[in-house]
Amino acid sequence: MAQSGTPPRALDTEAVHAGREDLAELGLHAAPIDLSTTYPSYDSRGEAARIDAFAADGAVDGGPPVYGRLGNPTVARFETALARLEGTESAVAFASGMAALTAVVLVRAAAGLRHVVAVRPLYGCSDHLLTAGLVGTEVTWVDRWDPPGKDPGTSPAQGIADAIRPDTGLVMVESPANPTLAELDLAAVADACGEVPLLADNTFATPVLQRPAESGARLVLHSATKYLGGHGDVLGGVVACDEELARRLRQVRFTTGGVLHPLAGYLLLRGLATLPVRVRAASATAAELARRLAADPRVTHVHYPRLGGAMVAFEVRGDPHEVIAGVRLITPAVSLGSIDSLIQHPASISHRVVDPADRRSSGVSDRLLRMSAGLEDVEDLWSDLDRALGRVSAPPAGAPRRERRAVGRGRTAAVN
Repeated sequence: MAQSGTPPRALDTEAVHAGREDLAELGLHAAPIDLSTTYPSYDSRGEAARIDAFAADGAVDGGPPVYGRLGNPTVARFETALARLEGTESAVAFASGMAALTAVVLVRAAAGLRHVVAVRPLYGCSDHLLTAGLVGTEVTWVDRWDPPGKDPGTSPAQGIADAIRPDTGLVMVESPANPTLAELDLAAVADACGEVPLLADNTFATPVLQRPAESGARLVLHSATKYLGGHGDVLGGVVACDEELARRLRQVRFTTGGVLHPLAGYLLLRGLATLPVRVRAASATAAELARRLAADPRVTHVHYPRLGGAMVAFEVRGDPHEVIAGVRLITPAVSLGSIDSLIQHPASISHRVVDPADRRSSGVSDRLLRMSAGLEDVEDLWSDLDRALGRVSAPPAGAPRRERRAVGRGRTAAVN
């Protein structure tokens, strides 16, 4: 979405300039950091009217700030930029991705719509939030794991449509999914939702690879901690959406206090400037690693999305914990989207809170490893992976040769 009065601009240009258009007028080159928690005002009647307006419908009039929990100029720059990149009217930033998701659920529950339809797999903590009833939700799960031989673009749209009830307030999906990288036809899913808002977690793809709002998603969720920040040094979450929903989300943020710190807002705005370059470079590396892993007899399955991306997941023939223990260049750690490569065992960490049967039914096997490719040289990364895979038991002598399907951009490979 281009700024009003300006011609449409490419995503790469928006990443650099969105949220910063007023800097030259202010005599600045870098965006400032406003660390104030409160702001002076000698017009208490006017301030009261503005607070009343916010309490009534979440309206923000663009006037001077009042209090840090109501809003912050540095955070607002990041919100403006992210909304522009995702092609939505607005965006609302939070202290973390989970705070952002919680706010969305609370907004819908406040309208008496506590039922959620969700498609597994999701990020483990998202799954847990919906399942555990911590925010009063009732969830109906629709599986969409794509087993070998099945079209990876197959959509569970019919299952979603069948699960929707009069009190359904939200449909939630991830595409590509965490951690299996299974994909959905977002347009088909959005159509199946009818009038129920679709929330698409776009953390893995980022607006560089897809913009879910263009396919009908009303809310687009990011754990900004990942690719948007991009350097593993900031926590944050953000929801891109229409202004009507944004107003309600701001009210929940004010009430619950899940605000993004101004320094985090500054770092996230800075991270957006290099987002397209980082995502494309890391995606090229991930695609090459997926190709090599698919040809490796120590690996049984490789998962890599059709739209590309910097994530690759693979299942090993032996003990996955030996691979984790064997890497030296790649960091064995939770999270993803940083400039350096990370690897983790979802069944032990990111999806540990999901019931084991639910993990397995959604394709998260106990031998699955999830890797986030960084900006290192691909040969150095492969050398490290190759050495770590050497700790995994090789196929027994005389075992029959296995048929392999090559992994190209946007394909999921299986070793049968």
